[in-house]
Amino acid sequence: MRIFVTGATGYIGGRLVPRLLESGHEVVCGVRDPRKLEARPWASHSNLSAVEADANNEGRLVECMRDCEVAYYLIHSMLAVGSAYRDHDRQLARKFANAARSAKVNRLIYLGGLGETGAGLSEHLKSRREVEESLKSSGVPVTVFRAAMIIGSGSASFEILRYLVARLPVMITPRWVSTESQPIAVRDVIHYLTECLNVPETSGRTLDIGGPDVLTYRELMQLMATSLGLRRRIVIPVPVLTPRLSSLWIHLVTPIDRHIARPLAEGLRNRVVCRNNESTRLMPQNLLTVEEAIDAALGKTRTGRMESSWSDAGAMPGDPERAGGKCYVDQRSIEIESGAEDVFRVLCQLGGENGYFGSRLLWRLRGLMDRLVGGPGLRRGRRSPDQISYGDALDFWRVTGIEQDRMLQLSAEMRLPGVAKLEFEIKKVPSDSQRVTLVQTARFLPRGILGRLYWLSVLPFHNIVFDGMLNGIREATLTDSVSESSESPRAILADMMEASA
Repeated sequence: MRIFVTGATGYIGGRLVPRLLESGHEVVCGVRDPRKLEARPWASHSNLSAVEADANNEGRLVECMRDCEVAYYLIHSMLAVGSAYRDHDRQLARKFANAARSAKVNRLIYLGGLGETGAGLSEHLKSRREVEESLKSSGVPVTVFRAAMIIGSGSASFEILRYLVARLPVMITPRWVSTESQPIAVRDVIHYLTECLNVPETSGRTLDIGGPDVLTYRELMQLMATSLGLRRRIVIPVPVLTPRLSSLWIHLVTPIDRHIARPLAEGLRNRVVCRNNESTRLMPQNLLTVEEAIDAALGKTRTGRMESSWSDAGAMPGDPERAGGKCYVDQRSIEIESGAEDVFRVLCQLGGENGYFGSRLLWRLRGLMDRLVGGPGLRRGRRSPDQISYGDALDFWRVTGIEQDRMLQLSAEMRLPGVAKLEFEIKKVPSDSQRVTLVQTARFLPRGILGRLYWLSVLPFHNIVFDGMLNGIREATLTDSVSESSESPRAILADMMEASA
């Protein structure tokens, strides 16, 4: 089939597309920025085409979906709560459905949220139900899958669970830790999403999907502790913790942004258990247990082999040079007695567990400060320990430019009174193929007087942080090492600070 997929740069879409290609389908990915797909291992597949598409532009969607038999709708607003974001989601879904009808698409497929029907649904799950109805409004048959927590390396709900358990031996939690749920492994979700194409009876149906286990979030935490090799966690439920307070706590303890955490926390108030087994009857498979799913996800996380991550999705940060106004610039350089490919390989290891090749304590402190004011901090990490591509998240940075053996550009997503970028350019020294100049350029476009004061306040630290980074990259290139010794005083102090945070 010829299939149109939205959300190909997101968590589910990034795993669905390669499976569709493996099955022999021709896939058209509608994305805001096709460059975000370029580094995916399946990006050069002969049956894949990436097209620039805005979900708000119904006319453009019609063009992109023309001649497609099936369209997957994998767009979710996860950054807000309340009627505004629900209205926005409804409008996007309605435009998509109308475009599918105009393009003569035969079928739509949507992944929504599992939950009891009727009154009492969280805002998050209400929105999912409204999206379902909007997709059905055009008359194109829709297959709706409803899933509870998806267990897989890099999923937002899995990362919340992993970090909470790993960092907190004693937890004060909301009452919803006693609410039953039916989690499902991400590989089983992908199986349902692809196998339904071969089962005509699934067209126009709403199907609940879940794993073989029904358990509470408290029991999930204890299973995670066992898989991590930790002692049983002490969980103390209290009635006063609201979803808002819970999301702020999740934000501080885990890599997940509070705006994403809040709808997830709200959704956990509802019992999310499959009402029937129609999905397993129509599309039988050997479903992973919760324990098996957790172990598989942890294995992928430890080896850095995550196919996709919750942090992959989202719009790209703006460019300070194109935004107008006074742009502050700090440029430094260093000569390195090595080839461009070696320097570039080290640059691609910035962030995450590797750190920033110097001033580790200051970077940790900056990450903690950002976390406290609502930013992503350093806990977001990176999807792979040694490979990056356009659009990847590196802690509180986003890769917005990358050219093999020549350039790496990072845009700041930390909470700032302005827009910031950090760029590395590798310049070959004439007549010497084994010596390069690494040019490091920091740019900051301030937002008002507060932005200018911020730039002046951090300027004294630039000599320590930026010079330290350049020297660290040079040393790492020459020694082929990407981490500080765990015995160094700075590393010990940084680790103590991280543990206390």
